[in-house]
This record gives sequence, structure tokens and C-alpha cells, in this order.
Amino acid sequence: MGAELKLSARGPLLGQGAICAPILRALPDWFGVEEATRQYIADIDTLPTFLAELDGATVGFLTLKQHTPFAAEIHVMGVRPEAHHRGAGRALVELAEAYLRERGVEYLQVKTLSPAHPDTGYARTRAFYAACGFRPLQEFPELWGPENPCLQMIKGL
Repeated sequence: MGAELKLSARGPLLGQGAICAPILRALPDWFGVEEATRQYIADIDTLPTFLAELDGATVGFLTLKQHTPFAAEIHVMGVRPEAHHRGAGRALVELAEAYLRERGVEYLQVKTLSPAHPDTGYARTRAFYAACGFRPLQEFPELWGPENPCLQMIKGL
């Protein structure tokens, strides 16, 4: 039996675009539009970002965007496929939530692909967020265009 890998999460940090870019590119089913990926990388450089590491290697990240003193959003999040189901995503969400609670933020939201679209990868994404306590709030069928209906999920902090 192999040794247990050590998981850690840290942040918030700025200027992490170069570190997070390979993670985005390792997830083409979620981040396959190059223009959007480049914009996420630029955003990661300027927004608070949390990193998850397994045995010192960065395997995931979560970037926040605060909209009001009371509400923030998971702007972008990614975990390398080989690190899925190892606790990195949950550790990132929990660290981000603690950071926001310390600042008096009351609500955290995330936008993802709606169940109106049959994508199985995004079904797992929605299940992950639901397991973290997020609840569906509203669908926006046209926000990202009719081929990519959006679901807003929210969690009270």
C-alpha cells in the first residue's frame, strides 16, 4: 500500500495565473475555449486565488470575485483530473469560505452549466457544489448563449 499524499491549501494569493494556467489547460472539457481561458488566466493574476497542493505540487486552485460587501463568487476553479476525489476541491472551497466569513461576506455563489444541458462532466461539477452545500438558485438560459445554459448556485456563509 502506497504512502498517503499530504494535501494542503493556501491563500489568498495574487499573481497566480502562470501557476494555474496548466491546470486550466488540463481540463479541456471545462476550459476548452482559448479566449475564455486566457481571460481566466488574466483574472487569476488580479483576484484572490487559493492553491491546493498534494505533496507540494499544485493540483488545484479557486479564484474569488467579490461583488458586494455581502456577496462573492467562485469566479473560476479547477483541479487536475488525476487529483479529483482526493479532497483538493473541498479544501479550496472551505478555505475560501473561511476567508470570506472573516470579511463579513454572507453569500457565496457559483455559476455552472445548467442541467438543461446533458454534459456529464458538468453533472459531476453540480454534484460537487451540492455536496459542498450550494443550492440551485436560478437558471439563466441566455447568459452564455442558448447552447450553454447557466445555473447559479448559492450558499449562505
